Amino acid sequence: MKRRKFIQNASLSTLGIAVGPYVFASEIKTSISEEKDSQNNASGFPMVIATWNVNDSTAEAWRVLQEGKSALDAVEKGCNIEEANAEGQSVGIGGLPDRDGNVTLDACIMDSKGNYGAVVYLQHIMHPISVARKVMEDTPHVILAGKGAEQFAYSKGFEKTNLLTEASNKAWKEWKKTSQYKPIINIENHDTIGMLAIDKNGDISGGCTTSGLAYKMAGRVGDSPIIGSGLFIDNEIGGATATGLGEEVLKTVGSFLIVELMRQGKTPQQACEEAIGRIIKKSPNYKDFQVGYIAVNKKGETGHYAIHDGFWVTKYQNDKNENIASDFYDKK
Repeated sequence: MKRRKFIQNASLSTLGIAVGPYVFASEIKTSISEEKDSQNNASGFPMVIATWNVNDSTAEAWRVLQEGKSALDAVEKGCNIEEANAEGQSVGIGGLPDRDGNVTLDACIMDSKGNYGAVVYLQHIMHPISVARKVMEDTPHVILAGKGAEQFAYSKGFEKTNLLTEASNKAWKEWKKTSQYKPIINIENHDTIGMLAIDKNGDISGGCTTSGLAYKMAGRVGDSPIIGSGLFIDNEIGGATATGLGEEVLKTVGSFLIVELMRQGKTPQQACEEAIGRIIKKSPNYKDFQVGYIAVNKKGETGHYAIHDGFWVTKYQNDKNENIASDFYDKK
């Protein structure tokens, strides 16, 4: 399958979250967790899992893991592959621009020690996740934005790059004829790249990188670079990352929620399902947008779930690099 990306629905509803013990009401359809978890029993690590069909990215991350390097190294190098893919239109170079024609990138990375770095509204830099790692390791801060993030990247040796490809520029000019901000769920099999990895030592790291919503308002930042929303890692428990309509993920702090649910004893699959359930329960407009989650626990067991059909994940584990169609809530 080719790529798909999630396009935002202009109408959003206010959401809330709860982090304590919580049993999601019977409105949500019966969990398929037991079946999914039975497929997970012989898992383990090293391993890597990512949102969407990104076999080249997971293969690179796996290669790094096989060299005995850290999960953090694997996540960065794996995400770099997709950031450099000019044919993709939602990550790195070639990303669809905002409504003013500017390609702006968001990314974050988090290691097994709980360290975190992010860049938001970054322009002219092909590898925002690598800049995010530099923010984490070389500054006293955790987030740099806009021109400040760009200047920091140059100071670290990153080259200025024109991120607007001919194809994306053509698409933007076509969009300007109507300037409609209309959601099209799963228009291509690609969106934010979220990646989780466990190295040979059992340590977990994660990363998330995106060019955000196509034709967004200038200055818009989604969930991808925000700790607890687009990504969260707790090395004692596991990790989670998100893709889809960032506004909804932000309002439910979805990735943090999933890790906390796993802390309470839920499997990665059960936690992903409940996190989607929170969104379904709170938002009457859920049919108009997509959100997908992936998660991994300390055992190397994984989970993935989405609101709608069309969400895929890629997992490299036990020497097998495979694309997996995720289960989903809205069966029509």
